[in-house]
Amino acid sequence: MGDGMILTSFFKALAQLDDSRFRAVLWRGIGLTLLLLGAVTALLVWGVGWLVGDAVTLPLLGEVQWVDNVLSWAFLALMIVLSVFLMVPVASGVVSMFLDEVAEAVERRHYPTLPKVAGTPLKDEIIDGLSAMGVLIVANILAILLTLILPIAGLPVFFAVNGYLLGREYFTVAAMRRVGRKRALELRRRHGVAIWLAGVLMAAPLMVPILNLVVPILGAATFTHIFHRLQAKAGESAHPPG
Repeated sequence: MGDGMILTSFFKALAQLDDSRFRAVLWRGIGLTLLLLGAVTALLVWGVGWLVGDAVTLPLLGEVQWVDNVLSWAFLALMIVLSVFLMVPVASGVVSMFLDEVAEAVERRHYPTLPKVAGTPLKDEIIDGLSAMGVLIVANILAILLTLILPIAGLPVFFAVNGYLLGREYFTVAAMRRVGRKRALELRRRHGVAIWLAGVLMAAPLMVPILNLVVPILGAATFTHIFHRLQAKAGESAHPPG
């Protein structure tokens, strides 16, 4: 698969970002992310207050009534700061649970003659979403640490690692709804270099605030095109496995 095929797939996906189904997935993901982070924050703040209790006896000070309030506010501030860094990977993971809808929207517009498929089972969508969230969090933490230790190597490693992870996740999502997980993994191994290069292209928007929130949608759409082009090039059917 040449660079031209990758870029053609990318620009086709980019041109469809105004699709109402794409926007619905994006807003649903952001809304659920805010609810999730808000719920975790509220639970932690309440938990700290519950563990500490209304009063604490401290050396020299005796019994004080305000420690639980101080700790609760401190945890609230900490979670607000952490949420800034967690927003993108968590939103990416949540959005990834709905990427089957993105692939379906791409196929309806660009591949209307394909038969309908049942879609990815909810269990697999949740597993893939959590997997995407986890790998993005770990990859970016490692990239940040490496950048601090070796600034020159940080950026290339960021693109290399995220390119691999994004390509792996989004190609699998696009392929397995048509040919099943086993066949999707076989195709991913066969076209590993090209999928990695396409993943590197997906990693570029990760560096742009706000735009990085659409990376899962853009990635799923791009790799849906890539999957169908690979199938057409190999003369294989994109029908679901029997």
